[in-house]
Order: sequence, then structure tokens, then C-alpha cells
Amino acid sequence: MAKKLNRIKVVLVEKGISQTELAEKLGKSFSTVNAYCANRQQPSLEVLAQIADFLSVSMKDLIVDSAD
Repeated sequence: MAKKLNRIKVVLVEKGISQTELAEKLGKSFSTVNAYCANRQQPSLEVLAQIADFLSVSMKDLIVDSAD
């Protein structure tokens, strides 16, 4: 099983925000955002910062702690 590198999907669920809504906010396709959420693709730091800002969390909150 692939190691999870980000918590974007978890935070979206916690905030009650859909992947579609995030995709629209970022100007990205749903499939790109879905790849981020499924950890098939990782966003650039710039995009990660945009996601954190939109979700009102720190970038650190979107990244899985390597100790997990």
C-alpha cells in the first residue's frame, strides 16, 4: 500500500468541503484534485499553500507527519 503523503482528503471531510469545490477554487480539474486527495499525485508547494489558505489550516496540517 502506498504511503500517504498528504491529509488533503481528511481535512476536506473535516471541513465539509467537496473535492469539486476545491478544484473550482484552485482552477484545477477535478481529476487533479482527486489525485491529490488519493495521494496519487502531490501538489506543488504553491498549490499546497493555496489549499491551506482556502481550508484555513496551516500547510503543516495538510502534510502527514513522517512519525505516523
